[in-house]
Amino acid sequence: MEARQVKAGNAWNWIVGGFGLFRMNPVIWIALFFIYLLIAMVLSIIPLVGPIVLNLLAPVFMAGFMLGCRALEMDQELEINHLFAGFKTNTAQLVTVGGIYLVGAIAIVGIVFIFVGADAMSGMFSGHMTEGQAPIDPEAGAAPAMALLIILGAMLPLIMAYWFAPALVLFHDMKAVDAMKLSFFACLRNMVPFLIYGLISAVLLVLAMIPLGLGLLIMIPTMTASLYVSYKDIFNIGALEVDEVLSED
Repeated sequence: MEARQVKAGNAWNWIVGGFGLFRMNPVIWIALFFIYLLIAMVLSIIPLVGPIVLNLLAPVFMAGFMLGCRALEMDQELEINHLFAGFKTNTAQLVTVGGIYLVGAIAIVGIVFIFVGADAMSGMFSGHMTEGQAPIDPEAGAAPAMALLIILGAMLPLIMAYWFAPALVLFHDMKAVDAMKLSFFACLRNMVPFLIYGLISAVLLVLAMIPLGLGLLIMIPTMTASLYVSYKDIFNIGALEVDEVLSED
């Protein structure tokens, strides 16, 4: 299986396609995300264990969203049960994707901590300056921002490896490591479309937050569905092919 290089303008098509999937059943899409948000909030308040479990299960839930997109594309109903459908197909490998991502993120933060020091890291998470007070040392004030930039830069390859991994594990029965490798090279090969996709998404998300954040009810499902559209585009997958792969399980 190979990832093809697509045109830069396809980035806009991904978003348009994602909105098209959202528009097929907006009520259920919004309900799905409220349920997922509720699950995330409950897990997040459980000390230590909760956030770890949430990270491990995130690809499983994403697989459910991908199955929901496929159902809409096949003129089937989008259902609440789609959110949990990932627990029925390749669950172990999906959880492994979440585990690799979590370990990678922790490793990156740890390495940055070693190089920039505790003060910069604590300043990044809690704010170096107190309200209305400038830092005594300008270099110390810039350290948290530098640490954040380093972390974001180091996280980018990890995000690229994670991006298509749930769909590849789900629809193509790939192992977690193989799926993440393929996802990384697929994103690398399409850096320009993804750069445009990121810029457009950022602008749309800012605009969505203007009317009391209500636009996020549309934008978040749209962006999630656009991941499915981009997966099909870059891997040149037709709806029938996806259906055949799943029917073999």
